[in-house]
Amino acid sequence: MSETDDLLRLENQLCFALVTAARNVVSVYRPILEPLGLTHPQYLAMLALWERSPRSLQDLAADLALDPATASPLIKRLEKDGLVHRARSVEDERRLDIDLTEEGRALRERALDVPRQVMARVGMDVEQVVALRDGLAPFAGRRPDEL
Repeated sequence: MSETDDLLRLENQLCFALVTAARNVVSVYRPILEPLGLTHPQYLAMLALWERSPRSLQDLAADLALDPATASPLIKRLEKDGLVHRARSVEDERRLDIDLTEEGRALRERALDVPRQVMARVGMDVEQVVALRDGLAPFAGRRPDEL
C-alpha cells in the first residue's frame, strides 16, 4: 500500500477521530450531568448563561455555534424545567432575552464539580485538557460555514 493509499484509511481521517472523540466525550458527560437534570447541549447553554445573562437568543446561539432555530427548542426546554425565562427585551421588543431564574442560578453551585469529574473519568489533568482544547482551537466554537 502506498503512502497515498494510507491517507484514505479510516483510522487516518481527522474527521473520524474528531467525531468518535466527540461522541465519547459526550457519553462521559451524560452520567455526570444526569443528576443535574441536564443534557450536554443544555449544560453548554447554562455555562454560557452563567457567564452572562440576560442575553438575546441570537447572542446565545452564536456563542454556542448554533443556529437560533436550533437553540430555541433547547431554551424552551430549559424554561419548562424552570432554569431560565424568556422575555421580550425592554430596549427592542423584537428581541427575545433569556435570563436565569433563581433555580438556574442555584444550579451553578451543583455544577461546579462537573469539570473535575470529567477529568477524572478521562484520566486527564487541567494542563492536558487545556493542551487538547488549544489543539482543537481551529475547529472549536465555529460554525462549518466559518471554516
